[in-house]
Amino acid sequence: MDKRIRIIVGHYGSGKTEFAVNYALKLSESCEKVTIVDLDIVNPYFRSREKKPLFTEKGIELISNSFNKDITAELPSLAANIHAPLQNPDRQVILDVGGDASGARTLARYKKFFTKDSYDLFFVVNANRPETDTFDKVLEYIQSIEAQTAISVTGLINNTHMLENTTVEDVLKGNTLITQLSEHLEIPVKYTCCIESISKDLPEEIQGELFIIQMIMREKWMMGD
Repeated sequence: MDKRIRIIVGHYGSGKTEFAVNYALKLSESCEKVTIVDLDIVNPYFRSREKKPLFTEKGIELISNSFNKDITAELPSLAANIHAPLQNPDRQVILDVGGDASGARTLARYKKFFTKDSYDLFFVVNANRPETDTFDKVLEYIQSIEAQTAISVTGLINNTHMLENTTVEDVLKGNTLITQLSEHLEIPVKYTCCIESISKDLPEEIQGELFIIQMIMREKWMMGD
């Protein structure tokens, strides 16, 4: 039930790119025309465009920099064809946006495509990160994103994690924080993310739709035993 254009933002370490990649793959199971746009020109790590072979295998269109080559992957240049999927009502679009207010300013140039009925702006929260571990910190960050982009956040995502060591307590910690934000901002909690191993142990009253996260962006050598 999300809008056709899904904009994913969040602080560095929130797991926004992991969510965006998982979301695109899940969406491709029911939609033939899915595009993921890598708009993160700030953070050089864990970029959605790194998974181009996987997207190609699943029939997902990837749009990244204007050069469309790995050798120039870190040049801060946006592709001209970003406009195409935004204007095409037949395409489902995910925008993976830079992890801070400066990165989010990139969105301003595309604001004309984000009509009320066409987009969702999801803010991803990891309550285990020191930058977003309190109500005031997250609220300030959301307000800065909205001020920089002139686009309103429409939904919240609880992605409180410790990678493969995530516990039920971690998710519940995020649930408490994000519930407070939801009530204050009067916007819904859209998803609660977790790894599959703990999903069955979460209480039914958890906020938002449960979204099982696969660790796609983390290479095996980064993970524990």
